[in-house]
Amino acid sequence: MRILLSDGSGLTARQTANQLAGRGHHVDVLSPDPMCLCRFTRHVGRVWRVPAYGADPWGWLDAALGAYDRGQFDVLFPTQEQVAVLAAAPDRLRAAGVATAVPTFAALAAVQDKVSAYETLCRLEVPQPPSAVGTSGWDRFPAFVKEPIGTASGGVHRVMDGHELRRAVPDDHEVLIQAALAGPLAMCQSVFDRGRLVAFHANLRTGEGANGGSSHKRSTELPDARAALERIGTDLDWHGALSADVIVTSDGVRFIDVNPRLVEPENARRAGVDLVGALLDVATGRTPTPQLAGRPGVGTHQLLLAVLGAAQRGGGRRGVARELISALQKAADYADSHEELTPVHHDLVAAVPLVLAVTATLLRPPWWRWFVSSSVGNYALSPEGWRQIRDAVAGASRTARS
Repeated sequence: MRILLSDGSGLTARQTANQLAGRGHHVDVLSPDPMCLCRFTRHVGRVWRVPAYGADPWGWLDAALGAYDRGQFDVLFPTQEQVAVLAAAPDRLRAAGVATAVPTFAALAAVQDKVSAYETLCRLEVPQPPSAVGTSGWDRFPAFVKEPIGTASGGVHRVMDGHELRRAVPDDHEVLIQAALAGPLAMCQSVFDRGRLVAFHANLRTGEGANGGSSHKRSTELPDARAALERIGTDLDWHGALSADVIVTSDGVRFIDVNPRLVEPENARRAGVDLVGALLDVATGRTPTPQLAGRPGVGTHQLLLAVLGAAQRGGGRRGVARELISALQKAADYADSHEELTPVHHDLVAAVPLVLAVTATLLRPPWWRWFVSSSVGNYALSPEGWRQIRDAVAGASRTARS
């Protein structure tokens, strides 16, 4: 099949492209940046230029539908936050003959922003940290203040006391505030077919990369998280991918974030859970067979993210060098671990972003910011973009009623 990924800049897109191409599919991507991450792999054919999604989601959709038509694609595969505008335009997708896998807009809006997600989880009695909308009377520290819309830790601030809280939140600004909890972070990923759970995977973040991303993961079993995520997907009649971050505490899992999309599926594949295949089945109208749980204890890593994380943490050139040496020697966290992002076997060009990142951070460690910000800026949904989507949907609804 000819498959067009909705994003070509992020880690999820790169891992998805690798998996799809490995099955014999032709893969192209959409990106405002011709030198995006997915450009550096033989698994991607063409980068189709589109406007940056966050500031102009409807302009992005116009360009995406044009590329889908000109390229005669079979599937538009959502790999990032473009799922929001795709969910908002079902009539346009049907008219253009687009095969994809996205939830209804009502379902998406229930979890797209952090305040709505918090309210949805409360309604479904899904466990969360002590939380509140707004900061009035909050006195539990440390805590995390979360803007309603934010990607890759954007819009999240850790505050240690009331003074920092007042500095972090302008007056009359709606935010979600949550108490910090002790315990490891786990990434939970799932695929639903009209409210039916067909695939689930969980992994622990065993190493932290740039901007809080998972440089190292290890698959695990979290039956309580699976049950809670299934409850969410069933209630919302979810269609497509749905992911969540949880903290594994001594009292059980606590949900801290919900993402209406696929997130970095390679650890799942290594553990025996085919999230990409399940989502492709859903997108093409096939009925997926529910998958068994994956093997626990499977370790994977992303050296690119680890190198950038070492630079961000202030280790300087020595920190970057130590990270690289550990990977080359398969020591410490790299022992019995597989590379997720840059397997260079028969794909030498895949190493280019890593070589550039290592070179740049060894020369000037603060340059890690450029690699992270340029990638996220290409696909992240901005507050203004989310307002544009909601306003358009509301306007269409008023027109239909009248």
